[in-house]
Amino acid sequence: MAQSVAQPTTNPTAVPAKLPIGAIVPWAVFFGILMLVLLYFVGAEQGATSVVAGEDVHEWVHDARHLLGFPCH
Repeated sequence: MAQSVAQPTTNPTAVPAKLPIGAIVPWAVFFGILMLVLLYFVGAEQGATSVVAGEDVHEWVHDARHLLGFPCH
């Protein structure tokens, strides 16, 4: 019985997929706006610029305020 000898194969190289810029821009804009809204609520949602009445939002993001260096009291 004859045994076959395995031929050495070359490993294919990975090629990154090309993403069109038009597919990335809407997501980048969405996440940029989301980050600005979150930054507002963590950094400025209190006092005269308050969008939400009361202290609820302030209390929810109180520790994040201190972690990021925003003064709040």
